[in-house]
Amino acid sequence: MPRRFAARGLALAGLTLALAFLGRPAAARDVVGMPDARYRPGTIVIRTGERRLYYVVAPGEAIRYTIAVGKAGKQWRGVKYVEEMQVDPAWSPPAEVKRDNPRLPDVIPGGSPRNPMGARVIGLGPGGEYAIHGTNMPKTVGTAASYGCFRMHNGDVIDLYARVQMGTPVVVLP
Repeated sequence: MPRRFAARGLALAGLTLALAFLGRPAAARDVVGMPDARYRPGTIVIRTGERRLYYVVAPGEAIRYTIAVGKAGKQWRGVKYVEEMQVDPAWSPPAEVKRDNPRLPDVIPGGSPRNPMGARVIGLGPGGEYAIHGTNMPKTVGTAASYGCFRMHNGDVIDLYARVQMGTPVVVLP
């Protein structure tokens, strides 16, 4: 009898661990105080040093998401605006990425497990060079891993995508 209960306990512990892991993307976002009140509701503020994205929902309040940022030498700062929004976007590697990895195909279709854009893309402009997007490599979220884009867990980028609109300002800080 004790072994049966021990086995059930292990199974329950495994299920609890699996549920905690599956819930991890949702846990990556929190409602937090936003100490810098100069940002209006609807603004996205990215702090690359923190590896966090803040979506301002009210004066002094934001939803905080964990993100991946650009690798050393690929980070940038400034103000951009949402210029593009796509669900299950196809991806064409930029020239710099293709140079570093010439075996990449010219296009990876949306929805493909090999597509690094994940479930949504929020394209930033002017210029269209950078984006906030999901990822098929969730372990990179919270690291410096990209060529300058901002990666999010797919559940988080779906949540953010539903909140933003074309023209949303995106402020990228060190």
